Amino acid sequence: MSFKSIIVRYLQSYHSMITIKKHALVFHSREKMFNLVDQVEDYPNFLPWCGKAEIIERTEKVTKATILITYRNVKQSFTTKNVKIYPSKMNINLIDGPFKTLKGEWKFIEIEKDTCKIEFELQYEFRNYILDKLISPVFNMIANTFIDNFVAKANKDSDA
Repeated sequence: MSFKSIIVRYLQSYHSMITIKKHALVFHSREKMFNLVDQVEDYPNFLPWCGKAEIIERTEKVTKATILITYRNVKQSFTTKNVKIYPSKMNINLIDGPFKTLKGEWKFIEIEKDTCKIEFELQYEFRNYILDKLISPVFNMIANTFIDNFVAKANKDSDA
């Protein structure tokens, strides 16, 4: 076995699953926050890394969409199918993209009429070592600031 084939096998078998868990208590209804997360087509208006978002399908139970990440020198798109239980939960499932695995969950827990707790969990792993090293730092920043961006958008909308 050549050195090159050993390196290629290593790069193909590379595994690095990342799990991100975030939560926030917000002074907005869970319905408002759920709808904000579900309005994927609006992401380019308030997520600085989102270059484009396209809805493929939207029903009461499912939203399928493709999101284009354009941040610094990274341009990657991915498509997810989000299974919805309005207004309490949304499960994120990968359809296509640079990931080997991408799955997650949004939970919107009512505290009071206009207060809720948002819980966000995301697990992802890129297809190979090279993609992981190129995209992971950007995607990690995106995932870690996701809730903050949605809360800021909800606050801005309330002030308008």
